[in-house]
Amino acid sequence: MAEQVEEVAVLVREVVHGRELAGMYLYGSATAGGLGPYSDLDVFVVVRRPLTEGQRRGLTDGLRGISGAPGRPVELTVVVLGEVVPWRYPPRQEYQYGEWLRDAYERGEVPAPRTDPDLAPLISMVVADGRALAGPPPDEVLPEVPPADLARAVTAGVPELLADLAADTRNVLLTLARVWVTLATGALLPKDAAAAWALDRLPGEHRPALAHTREVYLGEAAEDWGRVGPGRVADCAAHLAGEVRELAPPEG
Repeated sequence: MAEQVEEVAVLVREVVHGRELAGMYLYGSATAGGLGPYSDLDVFVVVRRPLTEGQRRGLTDGLRGISGAPGRPVELTVVVLGEVVPWRYPPRQEYQYGEWLRDAYERGEVPAPRTDPDLAPLISMVVADGRALAGPPPDEVLPEVPPADLARAVTAGVPELLADLAADTRNVLLTLARVWVTLATGALLPKDAAAAWALDRLPGEHRPALAHTREVYLGEAAEDWGRVGPGRVADCAAHLAGEVRELAPPEG
């Protein structure tokens, strides 16, 4: 892991020069609970001015060679300091690389700036557990996200998440469990810890699907949804989504 993290850090420093780089942080599973077999390397970068098209392309081309087999997938997120300090919701993301869009990168597409509610939990995780790869500690650079905005952000993507259940079962169930924990407690737990919390509170008929998901995520079992039983995955997802809806903040 250390070698791959250093490759990412070197790339960022080559693309973002000198004082343009306000901070760079490793966060997520690598710093908050240990990397599992399916964990990404999560890196958060804060810049002082918007990236140029050339910088975006340089990051994308470089990350295509660093992210994924034989190493881990890399998720790299960039924000402009003045877009998040002072804090406002919804926040604006400057750039994000993720392996789920590799086909688009291979076609020459480059990530563009966009409004992204998911920055609220990302920034909260970086502030809580991020390790500086460049710049001051994260809590000296990034804002504290208000609990109300964090709650709005974690629930914003639930409809899209449910639509991906068949194609991305493991991630959908784990993320729903994580959203439930955050709404109920305010905490942002690692996915396996969130699943353990939810398992203690699920009715018995919904536990097998989430328990299998957690085992697969931890590398303790091969992915086999047939063993869970017909309809149980969808029923578990529906129950988790119901718990989320009960706790979700009002819209508007």
